[in-house]
Parts: sequence; structure tokens; C-alpha cells
Amino acid sequence: MIRKRLVLLAVFIAFISNGCSIEDDDANFHFTTLEIVGAELPESFDYNKTYEILVNYIKPDSCTNYEGFDVVKDSLTVRNVVAIGSVRTDIDCTVQSIEQTASFNFKVIYTDPYTFKFYTGDNSEGEAEYLEVVVPVNKS
Repeated sequence: MIRKRLVLLAVFIAFISNGCSIEDDDANFHFTTLEIVGAELPESFDYNKTYEILVNYIKPDSCTNYEGFDVVKDSLTVRNVVAIGSVRTDIDCTVQSIEQTASFNFKVIYTDPYTFKFYTGDNSEGEAEYLEVVVPVNKS
């Protein structure tokens, strides 16, 4: 599901940046997921409020740039969060992992607790792994 959304996102961005043609053999970048290593969320949410969620991710080299988050509604109050990066393929890279922080805004629209599943990468069997954080919602 996450990989399918990444492919669709990449095709959409390629389409926009290339006008009407998405068949460009000279593309000098590709999209990738970035490893999320931590997140800062409040101990609880207040209903109908908006919160800034801080996320720490790893930028693996000098060719990779942070592009944004893909926040997908998995069920009523479960959100899968993936950090997206673009990798330049036309330059030499310096391999140096750097932890960086970015954020996204989140509006609380349900009174049930929210579960955030931050994508941390795939395990040795190729299965997605997540850092899960549950945040209860104050109903008053």
C-alpha cells in the first residue's frame, strides 16, 4: 500500500515537472522513503484542535533531500506516516547519515484515541516496520 502510493506520487510529480510527458529516460532523481527514528506528540489531544507533529528522520547522504510526509488514513483513527525523500542520481554523493526534523499539522476530528504508525523501514523479510504512538483524545 505504501509503495503503491509512493509510485503514484512519483508519477504525479514527474508528470507535473515534465509538462505532458512522463516518459523521460534522462530523469536525474527518484523518490525514496526515509527512515523515521522518532516523533514528538502531545500526551493527549483536545478534540477539534490542530497540532504540529515533529518527526525525526535520517537523511542518508548528500544526494537525498526531504520532500514531505505522506500521511495515510488507515482506519478511522489510525494514520500511517511516511517520510519521503528525493535522491539525485546525476551527482556524486557523500555518505553521511544526518538526523533531521520536519513537521506536519494534524487536526483532531474524532474523539477516539489516534494511533500513529511512523514507517521506520523494512525488516530482513521485507516487511514494513513502524514506530507506533497512541494519543488519547480529551472529549471536553
